Amino acid sequence: MPIVFAGIADPVAAGYVESLARPGRNATGFTVFEYSIAGKWLELLKEIAPRLTRVAVLREPGIAAGPGQFGVIQALAPSLGVELRPIDVREASEIERALTVFAQGSNGGVIVAGSPRATAHRNLIIALAAWRSNSMNYCTVPQNRKIKRRPVERDELRRQFGNAGNE
Repeated sequence: MPIVFAGIADPVAAGYVESLARPGRNATGFTVFEYSIAGKWLELLKEIAPRLTRVAVLREPGIAAGPGQFGVIQALAPSLGVELRPIDVREASEIERALTVFAQGSNGGVIVAGSPRATAHRNLIIALAAWRSNSMNYCTVPQNRKIKRRPVERDELRRQFGNAGNE
């Protein structure tokens, strides 16, 4: 019987196919992420913050994509001179505690790997990353695909996110 899977994070880990290169069986479909994109996230972060030496990676290890995305970032980090700190995104209090400790150091950045819980906690994550420093770099990719950075001040964050992360 043919199988078409839609939106599976890791069809190999889920057991739908034997490998992405040679799926075997009667299966085909779409993945949410191709893992090598996670390496691009680290490269982009290093490009917009060249003095970066530490990166907190917020991930959800309980989903198939979590370890795969982190593995790609972990393999690339030494070549960019970056030390990684994995942070699990199970609960808001855990995120707040870990980011608060991480922010005490210098030359740090944050990568938020794709996961349902990271999406659910996105406002908290953004607010914490901003509140723990005097300003942060905000990255946008407009239609012409050139990256623009601008400082975001605490007053602007307070207007956008209230007191989240400032407690």
